[in-house]
Amino acid sequence: MPRSHIPRDGGPRQPESSPAPGGPGTDSTAAPAPASRASRPRRPAWAAEPALRRAAWLQAGAALLWLPQAWLLARALGTLVAGGTGVEAVAGEAGLILLLGLVRAVLDIYGGRLAFRSARDRLGRDRARAVAALAGLPPLDPGRPAAGAAAALVTEQAEAVLAYWHRFRPAKLRVVLVGPFILLAVGWVSWLAALLLLLTAPLIFLFMALIGWRAKAASEARLAEVADMHGLLLDRLRGLPTIRALGAVEAAALRLRSLSDTVRRRTMAVLRIAFLSSTVLELFSALGVAMVAVYVGFHLLGELHFGTWGGELGLEQGLFILLLAPAWFEPLRELATLWHDRASGEAALAALQKLGDASAAGSAAAAPADEATPAAPAGAAGQPPALEVRALRFAHPGGVGSVFDGFDLAVAPGERVALLGPSGSGKSTLLALIAGLLRPEAGEIRIDGLPMTPASAPALRHHIAWVGHRPHFRAVSLHANAAFGRPGTLADAALARLLPGVDPARRVGEGGVGLSGGEALRLALARAVADPDAGLILADEPTAHLDAGTADDVADALLAAAEGRTLLVATHDPRLAARLDRIVRIVP
Repeated sequence: MPRSHIPRDGGPRQPESSPAPGGPGTDSTAAPAPASRASRPRRPAWAAEPALRRAAWLQAGAALLWLPQAWLLARALGTLVAGGTGVEAVAGEAGLILLLGLVRAVLDIYGGRLAFRSARDRLGRDRARAVAALAGLPPLDPGRPAAGAAAALVTEQAEAVLAYWHRFRPAKLRVVLVGPFILLAVGWVSWLAALLLLLTAPLIFLFMALIGWRAKAASEARLAEVADMHGLLLDRLRGLPTIRALGAVEAAALRLRSLSDTVRRRTMAVLRIAFLSSTVLELFSALGVAMVAVYVGFHLLGELHFGTWGGELGLEQGLFILLLAPAWFEPLRELATLWHDRASGEAALAALQKLGDASAAGSAAAAPADEATPAAPAGAAGQPPALEVRALRFAHPGGVGSVFDGFDLAVAPGERVALLGPSGSGKSTLLALIAGLLRPEAGEIRIDGLPMTPASAPALRHHIAWVGHRPHFRAVSLHANAAFGRPGTLADAALARLLPGVDPARRVGEGGVGLSGGEALRLALARAVADPDAGLILADEPTAHLDAGTADDVADALLAAAEGRTLLVATHDPRLAARLDRIVRIVP
């Protein structure tokens, strides 16, 4: 039987039984990819969502209606103080105040509902983008976020973005828009009162900025702690049987309790900073309103004769200023109460967009934007494809040296090839690279002539069946585990062929509980055979941890399942390797 060897002191050689692929190896990641839509800077959600801006403008317009209301109210009170009697004296002003109040309420309610719906829709799209990006990452990619951290970000932490968009951003616009109009209205009557209001604003903004920086840092630290806690909780849930078997339940509970206490302290730190910002604003706003009230009071009493544009303040003008002074601070007060939403929302939004952008950028860097992505291998569904590996280079992050450096391999359609080598030699890594579960540093992998890239991997994987030595099964029947949503007749035929005499309706426990090692592997092979599109079968250590008799049975089932398909088996079992068409030795 022809064999090929890989020397320890150099890169792997082309197997002697296979002709060398034509042309030099291609580095699929070395050349920079053209700028794609995913790699271009994205407009912020606020600028890219017209409905959010429209809602904020509606709410700002509702707040501006307080100016004519305040003037009408001051005028009505002045009329009554000046001797007007009866409802008739102020009926006009009262009617206009009521009308403006109704319009103001309608605008504010409609703007709030529109902002919430727009923010919810935008958050849904960003969540879907992040989930799609996460699903597009290779499952074995070391840069893939932990499952617990990703779940916490997309579900719980992403909700903070909703309040940031539909509450904080409209409040910020009201500060920018309503404040100058109020200042102009007060300044039209008294320049000194406007100056007193203006002098308090820089102090408020200064202290809010200082507190905001600290709040954002505290929120980011809290998000990191929450992600760690979710990751630990998911890990402990997965390993609960082992934890119980080792009697480590108490230790696991203490670890979770310690992490939850850390999260609680982080949360309280964020809340303390948020309350501090509100306290600072209330202090300066109270001082500002008090100074304006003192000035107006002394001016009306005749003690002060300056601060106006040449005349004396009347009762109507004084009341108008006093009604507008709290309104000057109202948007700032609302902004301060939402400062915590801003800190949490910006931190969560940055993490959510980073999750979506990172994988999109990786896909764009690996697949040029102007290159059409093939939908499927050129061969018909279920037909054995050819496999080519050219100049493959790969190293695990943080590892010492490369697992592969210039590795070449050619597998003919329908050929059955064994990757033989000791544990740790890179056999499973090679199968993961061929399946698109890992990204090579350089080189090229082609299935039926089509390159395996992050963009084409999902379509190409539809024509690959993976059989591991520890397959996963759901808590359903044997038939459902073999069919996996595919036509039931194929699953029945595969079960009858590989598990004769076994009832297809027999239920399986979660993770394959109730199946022996040989039965589990046979069921995994039945799942592969039941896939009519799978022309390439990748088997990773199918006979590992099995006794000799069971290993022979599994090998028989594997060869039977691979009839008419291309088979690549990673194994350290020489008996299984000897039964295949060719052996490629992988030496670490």
